[in-house]
Amino acid sequence: MNAKTEALQLQGAAGLIEALLDRPADATPRGTAVISHPHPLFGGTMQNKVVQTLARAFVLAGWNAVRYNFRGVGASAGTHDDGRGELDDLLQVIQQVAPQGPLALAGFSFGAFVTANAMARLTADAAARLPEQLVLVGPATSRFPVEPVAVDWHARTLVVHGEEDDVVPLASVMDWARPQSLPVTVVPGVGHFFHGQLPLLRQIVLRHLQVVPVQS
Repeated sequence: MNAKTEALQLQGAAGLIEALLDRPADATPRGTAVISHPHPLFGGTMQNKVVQTLARAFVLAGWNAVRYNFRGVGASAGTHDDGRGELDDLLQVIQQVAPQGPLALAGFSFGAFVTANAMARLTADAAARLPEQLVLVGPATSRFPVEPVAVDWHARTLVVHGEEDDVVPLASVMDWARPQSLPVTVVPGVGHFFHGQLPLLRQIVLRHLQVVPVQS
């Protein structure tokens, strides 16, 4: 993505995890964001344009941004595991690239499902270090059991969905968000992959990262 992109080789339960680290050009990082990609069986990789857009937004906001390939994708070892092993992958990545300091989690589609479930796992662990910010784009609520976001984290959570998403209908996301009273930012006239509106998505995420309260 930029001159400071670094290839990483991490270790997960299934073996090697392939990852990329993007750093802010001229700033001490605010922390590390870990970003998860869409469904591996439908072409999802860490090179997905929405995932790259999320990484770019975090870098512009002063964060290190780590993208990684789930098991069985690219050079990452293992095979697809319907979200179970992928949750383990994400937790392993967090431990290795962000063992300390501020943490943010983000994901797109299937990656948002895994990210929300990782957040629920961390919230349930009294000893876990919790992310300061959570970004879920196009969460795959009609296809997977996406965990709710604890109410204490709503102010630090951004959910973005396209009005005309034909992969994950907006109604499904609203049915998931409504019982939680969790706000959803809806982008009018946009489909699942935000074609033609990636710069707008970047600005929405960047604005959230600039104004959301930071945990002390």
